[in-house]
Parts: sequence; structure tokens; C-alpha cells
Amino acid sequence: MTDTANWLEQQAISEVECLVPDMNGVLRGKIVPAPKLLAAPDDAAIMLPNSAFMVAVTGHYTGAIDDESAYQDADMRLQPDLASLCLAAGTRPGQTPTRAYVFCDAFAQDGTPWPSSPRQVLKSVIALYETRGWRPVMAPELEFYLTAPNPDPNVPPGAPVGVSGRAETSAAPYDMEALGEFQPVIDAIYQRAEMMALPLDTMIHETGAGQLEINFKHGDPLRLADQVLLFKRLVRQAAREHGLAATFMAKPIAEQASSSMHLHMSVVDAASGLNLFADADDRDSALFSQFIGGLQAYVPQAMPLFAPNVNSFRRLKPGFSAPNNVEWARDNRTCGLRVPGSKRIGRRVENRLPGADANPYLAMAGSLLCGYLGIEEGLERRAEAPANAYTIKPDLPRTLEDALARLDGCEPVRRLLGKAFTDAYLRLKQVELDNFQGVITTWERDHLFGRV
Repeated sequence: MTDTANWLEQQAISEVECLVPDMNGVLRGKIVPAPKLLAAPDDAAIMLPNSAFMVAVTGHYTGAIDDESAYQDADMRLQPDLASLCLAAGTRPGQTPTRAYVFCDAFAQDGTPWPSSPRQVLKSVIALYETRGWRPVMAPELEFYLTAPNPDPNVPPGAPVGVSGRAETSAAPYDMEALGEFQPVIDAIYQRAEMMALPLDTMIHETGAGQLEINFKHGDPLRLADQVLLFKRLVRQAAREHGLAATFMAKPIAEQASSSMHLHMSVVDAASGLNLFADADDRDSALFSQFIGGLQAYVPQAMPLFAPNVNSFRRLKPGFSAPNNVEWARDNRTCGLRVPGSKRIGRRVENRLPGADANPYLAMAGSLLCGYLGIEEGLERRAEAPANAYTIKPDLPRTLEDALARLDGCEPVRRLLGKAFTDAYLRLKQVELDNFQGVITTWERDHLFGRV
């Protein structure tokens, strides 16, 4: 605590945003004076209503009618994770921040972890590995679009205007000139990330017009999930300051490529640090085969964790390297599960199913959970896919409705996620789905209004 007090004083921090990621990855919470962060919990407890985990992406509350706790809306205690404390870059453009961010874990008044907290869900899955003496390692790759400002949701987002004064309207994969069109925004992103100690790696121009991808350095899943949400926030800030908008929707523009959050995963021995996915001769280990077998068996049942929105399923179609399967192969981007070429130290599997819109805590928890079930049940991966895995009939849900039904009926996944979380998450997603299905789209009016 002394180190925290010294840091707050050295950085001249006057207030701290206590961040609580909800089920959709939306940052909720409250701002507290910096001294309150250092006070004993019983003297200055930080409270938040438990309904923070019942808010749909539409803003509606999703508590069940027969759930008395939804009406009581009791307070949770927030415990700041001081290891996540960082400067709130961007709160005062061009000036040294006087505000900091800290992620908080939510607890009931009796001290038990709040079961609907995605952060707690990820921690519980990591603990499964820790009990075996293992440590999961992950590295996200996150795609997003820069667009023209989009104040009217009835109008598709326009193309972003770069430093040349021209709007980017055509595909420009890996194009360095196209990347340079947005250099001022990119510089602002890296400057903020450095101030916030986010471990960003390379950035590229992706396939879509105005579409970029950032790679994070590999590390602890919990820390990286925190950092993904902070990155989303700082990107939106940087884009606005340069007259643009940024979106992490899975499929924001009909005729353009979709946006993903690829997750690279490995498991190491906590004592020796050796990668358990390969043997000393660099061959795939039996554990690696079982991990992939678990992904193949259970990812189709856990798809709401990777494709949480109606829009998510517009992405999961062949083309633009988007997966529509859970086949595996080495260095093959038509597969949902790709094994990049590497020696033992870098042996990993890339889950290409999650969209950029997925909650990073739940996408990471779901990936690790499915792999763990494969190890627990001794599942073997199927034969390596052919060069074009799109030719294999997929076994993935095609709609959010189907995906929710599969998750609801999958006992092994429900067991490890926890009944309280799974029930609350399914209820929240059903409320969002019902809300969407109550909207009449432009397509329906265009093609059905005067013809049927």
C-alpha cells in the first residue's frame, strides 16, 4: 500500500476511476478521490449496486421477474486490484493526467466473489490450471475500424479521411502508405498506451478500408483482458480527437471485412516455465492434442462467449480469413484453430473464432475452459484439416438464438462457468435478442413492404 501511496503522490493523482467490466465488456464503476483508494475497506468501502451486471447493451435491466435479488439490488463491495493501477491517459489531451484507472473485483457482503462478474469467471478458470501447477499464456490480436463520425445509427458509417484529405474506400491489406494515412491517430494511440503501460506490439493495416489490427505481447490472461478494454477506450478517444470514429463491431460495414479478436494460447509449467504444448524434440505433446480436442468439442457449445451479439454471426462466414469451423491445421487461416509454425518455446494454438466485439474476459475464459475440458476428458483432436477448410461442413451455430440454446444445454461448460453466471448471462443475451427481433429492418421494408 505504501508503494501505491507513493505512486499516487508522485503522479499527482487526485481521483481514480474504479472500473468494473460488465458482461458485455462495458466499463462501469465510479470515480473516487485518490485517498479513498488507500483507506481500509471497512473505513471507506467502495460499493456498487449488483444490477451493474444486469445491464444489457441496450441499457435495459435484465433481472428475472421471479428473482427477488433483482428487486433488492444489494450493494457489492469493490476490491481494487492495485496491480492494474495506471494513468488515465487521454483525460486531458496534451497534459499530464491527474486521474488514474484501476480495475476492481466485485464481492458479496460476506466476502464471496460475485458470480456474475466476468473478471471473476476468468480468474476461476485460470485457477483450474494453477491447481495443476500450470500457467496459461495468451496473446490477443484485435482488429477495429476507423470511420468517419457516425452520429446517425440509421446511416452506415462513412469512409475515414486520412492525412491526404482523401477518404479511404478500397481494401488495402498490409499497405504501408494506407497505414500512414492515419499516422496521427496511430501516434496518439501508442503515446497513450506507453503512458498507461499497455504492452502493445505491432500494428498493421488490415483488409478493410480504414481497418487496423493491433497485436498485444503475450502474458497473463487477466492482465491482457484488462488491457484490451483500456485499449478500446483509448482508441475511441484518439479517433475522436482526430475527427474520426472507431468501432470494434464484428461486422460494422456490410461490404467490408469483419473484425476479430484472435487469441493465441499456450500452457507452461509454472515451476520450470517450459511450454507444455510441445516435447523436447519440438513435436506436439499429447496435452496439446487434448487441448485442441477440447476446443473442437466445446467451442461450438460455448459460442455466445466468442460471438455474443446478433451482429457477431454476420462475421462467421467463409472469406476474408474469417472462420466458420473448428478445424485445426498448421499455419492455415481457413481454420478456426490455427497452429502457427514454431519451436517448442512458441508452440501455441490460435482461436480465430472470437470477434472484436467479444468480452475479452469471457472469450479468454471460454477458450481456456474448452481446452481444459479436452485435457480433463482426454479428448483427441481430429485429423489436420485440408488446405481449404471451408470445404468441410461446419458444426457451428449460425444464429445467436441457436448459440444460446447450445450453451444452455452444455452441462460441462455450465459447470465450469458456474450456474449463477451462466443463467445470468443467458438471460441478459435473451433480453438483447428479444429487443433486436422487435426491430423492423430497412431490408424488410425495402423488399417486403410492397411485394408480399
